[in-house]
Amino acid sequence: MANPLMEALLPVLLAFFFVSSAFASFEAPFMVAHKKVTLSRLKSGAEKVSVSIDIYNRGSETAYDVSLSDDSWAKDVFDLVSGNTSKSWERLDAGSVVSHSFILESKVKGIFYSAPAIIKFRIPSKSVLQEAYSTPIQPLDILADRPPEKKFEWRLLAKYGSLVSVLSFVCMFVYLILSPSKSSAAKGSKKRR
Repeated sequence: MANPLMEALLPVLLAFFFVSSAFASFEAPFMVAHKKVTLSRLKSGAEKVSVSIDIYNRGSETAYDVSLSDDSWAKDVFDLVSGNTSKSWERLDAGSVVSHSFILESKVKGIFYSAPAIIKFRIPSKSVLQEAYSTPIQPLDILADRPPEKKFEWRLLAKYGSLVSVLSFVCMFVYLILSPSKSSAAKGSKKRR
């Protein structure tokens, strides 16, 4: 026959074990990386690709020997204009963020798919390097034929803006004159009584 005290303490001990192991897992670095890419057309018939990667340590401990590598840009399609596709930091404290950016140029037309950037870091309690990946980006349509954007016509505003505002003021004035006011209608109803 089992001890009733052990039967009562066993669920409590199991719950304590699971709760403490859950809290222990939060005591580590937690890397979140966001990769952003913007395209801008150059007059020389090429397209400039600006890549920016932000790395956040959302964990509760410092990450050491943090390295970023984004080697998914094909050498036959892209030329590196400025910066490097890799970077390293000695440490990344809990709750802090670092950014890295570089610029590429492409003269090849087509759709390009980029892989996420790889972030490697060391945790003091583990000997193996940990890995994290950045957010993926949408496929890039390099040198695509884009329809012209409809832009706000500032010259029309400059030409007709004063006329539109004067007509608006005149219409508002006429409306205020012709509409009966509530206070005069209320006074008229009091006098008739």
